[in-house]
Amino acid sequence: MAVREVPKDEHTKDGRKWVYEFRYKGKRYKSKKYLTKKEALAAERAKYDELDNAINQSSMTLEDLFKLHYDYQKDKVKATTLSNYGKKLKHFESIKNIKLDELTIQDIEKWKQEVNSQKLATRTKNDYMKYLKSALNFAMKWYDFNFSSVYNKITNFTNPDEVPKEMQFYTFEEFQQFISVESDLKYRTLFEILYYCGLRRGELRGLTWKNIDFERKELSIVQNVVNISGDSGYWQITTPKTRTSKRQIPIPDILLNDLVELKEEAKKYYGFSDEWFVFGDISPIHPDVLRRKKNENAKKAGVKQIRIHDFRHSCASLLINNGASVTLVARYLGHSKIDETLNTYSHVFQNKLDDIVDTINSLNKKYIATDNKTNPKATNLEDLKFGEVTLLKVKNNKITEAYETTDAIKKALDVK
Repeated sequence: MAVREVPKDEHTKDGRKWVYEFRYKGKRYKSKKYLTKKEALAAERAKYDELDNAINQSSMTLEDLFKLHYDYQKDKVKATTLSNYGKKLKHFESIKNIKLDELTIQDIEKWKQEVNSQKLATRTKNDYMKYLKSALNFAMKWYDFNFSSVYNKITNFTNPDEVPKEMQFYTFEEFQQFISVESDLKYRTLFEILYYCGLRRGELRGLTWKNIDFERKELSIVQNVVNISGDSGYWQITTPKTRTSKRQIPIPDILLNDLVELKEEAKKYYGFSDEWFVFGDISPIHPDVLRRKKNENAKKAGVKQIRIHDFRHSCASLLINNGASVTLVARYLGHSKIDETLNTYSHVFQNKLDDIVDTINSLNKKYIATDNKTNPKATNLEDLKFGEVTLLKVKNNKITEAYETTDAIKKALDVK
């Protein structure tokens, strides 16, 4: 160890003049300038401790890498994302002790076989794979590992025999049956917001009275409430899921009336503030309460059980089946891209294809001239009333393009 005072002409303007300088395992380390000798000595000891505790890259294992990656991400991702990282680690038990410089594609394939033996959805398995690849990328960027012989050969999980789960949702009639058995104003209003506004669970829990504009008849989504380490953990306010999740949603009259009445009830409690959560008070409603109440109502009403998130799907189905365009549904739900809306609800749009075909047939009947000489083109195309009709192009059961305006539909059909 060596702490010394630098020459006077190297002192800083604020009097910093002490540095440490030493060699460790053949490498020279020199510090910045410190104000006092005591500060320099403390910094030197800290640097030695850091070097002594540093993991030797030649012995670094996957488990070591996951820990380093976790620590690196602490101030860069949301708390829920960090918590999910921790939950994934148990799925790498069989390969966690493999040294990084000995990792092979065969190790990865063997791990994939073990994961495949578990009853997990392909999407879940690929989420684990995504995490593994993210950690390997981190190792290549920050620790100069070379995984090119492994990384480029890694493939995602696939299961051609997996039957996609059918999306569950309530029709308007089913929701009316569901809500008819709820006599508590708070829960009736809660389920109306889920169904009519399509909020995510965290958005619902994060809703405060100041987010509701009774004059403009709209509510604003500006924050999210999540439970860290699962629903049994502590709750925390975070930003919405994506940038476009911040949005304003118009409030239907039936919901607005219930919100007005619910706020009047809330104001009777001591200490009431617009900062209070709409469904809660100074603390948001717990996820277990949501599930329990939903299950009770579904059973009492004699309708199928769906998840809380499925009320969001129900809202999307309600909008689509009543003529809302793709763009409008995406904006209403806070999707970042229209593609997300199309792919998530392609089955719902598929049900509307017959209506679209009827529209195209009607359009072509008006377009085709009965006499090529005297009437080479139809002239009354503008008389067609498209309303909210959306023309969709479908390939391999997936919607690839959408046209929502008269001009766009005409162009897609090559109508002059």
